[in-house]
Amino acid sequence: MRVSVIIPVGPAESPDAPLFARLNLLPSSWQVIIALCPESESLKTMLDLPRHAEMIVAPTGRAQQMNAAAEKAQGQYLWFLHVDSVLTCAVVQALEQVLAQSPDTLLCYRLRFAGDGQGPVGMNALGANLRTRVLGVPFGDQGFCLPVKRFREVGGYPEAIPYGEDHVLVWLLRLQGVGAHMLPCDLETSARKYRSAGWLSLTLRYQWYWLRQAAPYAGCLLVRRLKRLIRL
Repeated sequence: MRVSVIIPVGPAESPDAPLFARLNLLPSSWQVIIALCPESESLKTMLDLPRHAEMIVAPTGRAQQMNAAAEKAQGQYLWFLHVDSVLTCAVVQALEQVLAQSPDTLLCYRLRFAGDGQGPVGMNALGANLRTRVLGVPFGDQGFCLPVKRFREVGGYPEAIPYGEDHVLVWLLRLQGVGAHMLPCDLETSARKYRSAGWLSLTLRYQWYWLRQAAPYAGCLLVRRLKRLIRL
């Protein structure tokens, strides 16, 4: 089994989430783990899943649920997907092609938002893709895939922080010398959060959150690079 696909399901998710209806696009040899929380456990009786999919229940919290699923993973790679992402044949094939080369890196997709949001969310997607390409800092809705050994080396997703567990995971990996590689394929995801919270308010909040959270890790990397230059 080469890939373990991990899908956390929060308290407010419905059985109509886009990803559930398209899990049959995944290779039957891949492990699929749906990580429910106690508040979403009722979905167990509502979902019609492929035979190679299983469901677990973990403590509420995306980091906690993904880490619990990763403990049960049997694949060489872990692929973390959000339930409001849209799975397509192109998305799966793009990943298969790169995994055939056994990469030792963090893989992610170009982000594209669906038309269910509010405001110029295309600018947000453009900014996320530019940040990934230039700074090597993707976010979780870009569909992280990485070697299971790398995930376990950094201790998985941090559970003690209130937000940004995916962002911090990226920095932990970078401190271990594991960079990010963006696949030449779009992964569409819902923009509903911009409709419910307001585009400008949420955009500004996200920018502040990620800059504040990135500062200590970026500073640590900068110090390391300066020390290397001094040795040279």
